[in-house]
Amino acid sequence: MASQPHALSYVGCNFLRQRLVLSTLSGRPVKIRKIRAKEESPGLRDFEASFIRLIDKVTNGSRIEINQTGTTLYYQPGLLYGGVLEHDCSPHRSIGYYLESLLCLAPFMKHPLRIVLRGVTNDQVDPSVDVLKATALPLLKKFGIDGEGFELKITRRGMPPKGGGEVIFACPVRKVLRPIQFTDPGKIKRIRGTAYSVRVSPQIANRIVDSARSILNKFIPDIYIYTDHMKGTSSGKSPGFGLSLVAETTNGTFLGAELASNPQGQGTAVLPEELGLNCAKLLLEEIYRGGCVDSTNQSLVLLLMTLGQQDVSKVLLGPLSPYTIEFLRHLRSFFQIMFKIETKPSREEPQGGEKVLMTCVGIGFSNLSKTIK
Repeated sequence: MASQPHALSYVGCNFLRQRLVLSTLSGRPVKIRKIRAKEESPGLRDFEASFIRLIDKVTNGSRIEINQTGTTLYYQPGLLYGGVLEHDCSPHRSIGYYLESLLCLAPFMKHPLRIVLRGVTNDQVDPSVDVLKATALPLLKKFGIDGEGFELKITRRGMPPKGGGEVIFACPVRKVLRPIQFTDPGKIKRIRGTAYSVRVSPQIANRIVDSARSILNKFIPDIYIYTDHMKGTSSGKSPGFGLSLVAETTNGTFLGAELASNPQGQGTAVLPEELGLNCAKLLLEEIYRGGCVDSTNQSLVLLLMTLGQQDVSKVLLGPLSPYTIEFLRHLRSFFQIMFKIETKPSREEPQGGEKVLMTCVGIGFSNLSKTIK
């Protein structure tokens, strides 16, 4: 018997998903203590418990121990199994919260994953399903994760607080990932978007589109924003509206931005015109930050580079987000991998903010649970 790798120990509730995902991929157990120990209601929240249940569903043989107060979690990962699954997500966070982690795990399952997720599809905290579909899926394709069974589809939209949305995510499995050299983002060639409205007047989506175009038309002529008004059972349980925009470049870089209205009964009402203008500005800021991957997917691309074959991978990113910086620390703890980080000052690149060139040699991660046919 091989000796068990010793558990990595962490304190606090921050970056819980990162730790569990990397633990599952590396096979190293984790122990997380003092989860909100000093708060009035200590321990894991509903959405975190739901996330742990989801990890338990997609793996086989995981051991999860949580103490009575929910302040200590011990997780010993099993094998990634996959298959056809369903999961009801907590309405406190959107489906994007769960989907971001599934995108990291899905290519390494034993059986191709096909999962139906129910809950909130668009909120103000997590990346929406629309943006992940437009930015994360093309990114996975660059690493060779592609095929007929690769899709992300919204069958129902659900807005907070009650949700009621439904999403289907299917992903094929891969034995190894190919390394990438992705250092030239290219020029912006077109902007696409979706203005959605559920349980409110369909006219609201048109107002959002008009206000977003009033800014974006000054920069580029090729803009198409699709209006998506869902009726009846496919519109979830709560009213709301929002906009997701994606800019595509000549080299296949996708930069996304999005905004959603305040949940019913919370905060001040947002005008559709304001939302459209602010979302267009957020997209322009994301374009200014630049790089080959937008700030939402930085950690995803770094993880896939780490798990690639034993070859050099390079990617050019905009300024690193705090989430990504912590993710790099976790990658070092779980996989003993270090990235070479070179800053490219904006003098060399006339457009946008400072860029960071990330280089690493993949660890040659191989999907052991995939049966060889």
